[in-house]
Amino acid sequence: MPKRPTAAELAILHVLWARGASTVREVHERLNAEKPTGYTTVLKLLQIMAEKGLVRRDETRRAHVYQARVHRERTQSEIVRDVMDRVFAGSAARLVLHALSTKRASAEELAEIRRTLDEMEGRRE
Repeated sequence: MPKRPTAAELAILHVLWARGASTVREVHERLNAEKPTGYTTVLKLLQIMAEKGLVRRDETRRAHVYQARVHRERTQSEIVRDVMDRVFAGSAARLVLHALSTKRASAEELAEIRRTLDEMEGRRE
């Protein structure tokens, strides 16, 4: 199982999840548009991520192409589970209540939360 990604590695994974397979330059351009990031930093991080098993590197072309090896949903679940256990003593309710009190949810997000809760309650009956 790949190691858990760092914050910088997660930023790269977000780019790869959104774009799909990408060159170092493409990842760098996307990251640099949001926050100044060095090309060699992105290259080194992608190399480390390949060693950790987080990304796959295709070396058949002149410019190496990287692709996420970890699934977005699984990675998110693992990180949330870790935060829930370490910060909220395993309480999903405390995690969700804190998240909702920290950042205002949109009407669409609240509707999605209500649907999910309704579905979960329906399964219990």
